[in-house]
Amino acid sequence: MEQNSDPYRIEAVDRALTLLSLLAERGQLSVTEAGRELGIAPSSAHRLLSTLSHRGFAVRGERRRYRPGPALRGLSVVEDPPPLTDRVRPYLERLFDEVGETVHLMVRVGPEVRFVDGVEGRQPLRVGLRTGARMPAHRTSGGKAMLADLTAAEVEALREPHGPAAGRAALTGELDAVRRRNYGLNHDESEAGVTALGASLGWIDGRHAALTVALPSVRFAALDVDAVTERLLRVCADVRLRWTPRRPPSPQQTQ
Repeated sequence: MEQNSDPYRIEAVDRALTLLSLLAERGQLSVTEAGRELGIAPSSAHRLLSTLSHRGFAVRGERRRYRPGPALRGLSVVEDPPPLTDRVRPYLERLFDEVGETVHLMVRVGPEVRFVDGVEGRQPLRVGLRTGARMPAHRTSGGKAMLADLTAAEVEALREPHGPAAGRAALTGELDAVRRRNYGLNHDESEAGVTALGASLGWIDGRHAALTVALPSVRFAALDVDAVTERLLRVCADVRLRWTPRRPPSPQQTQ
């Protein structure tokens, strides 16, 4: 935190006002994040946030994350952040316009992914929308991209859906490849006849998300993979630039 040399500054008030500004800007804040921003111990940050909550300026929500309270909203200085799907929708449509295939926004829910939005391709032979569907993360391109954001220990904690040790070893090698090229590939793994490329968006408001491009496997051989992945990664980078993803303190909690 930048130090203020103003001799009339009251440190406790300054810290409380800084927290109010952070809540208004980000829409939510954890004790760990508050302590880091203020340069104080988490216990001190917790007391400040608890005081703001007592006065109605903050509300403690799920996973011990604080959101703006009614008193802060009453000052008309903060609005609810738009839902993830609303934030990403313009970028999803842009990706669709650039690649011409079915595109999806998905979020990770533990060892699975859920498709939360999409734009369906217009070709006679195309991949249909999967909005609302859930699949094992390690069998989808976007799921692999999100798993590659995790440490080896965090992936191991999700090992039950990944099968025996041999399967986990193969997944470890595949995630290493995902980290090198920055995107995941699913070729007939989630569904026969479907190939997809996916890239992670990181964590936005605590939701681990990814964008994917899906097409019939029979067209994959003729696909310019480098061109498609370049567009996919560029759109994902623009989303991250606009919304500044932040990893929550407990990365396996994705909702």
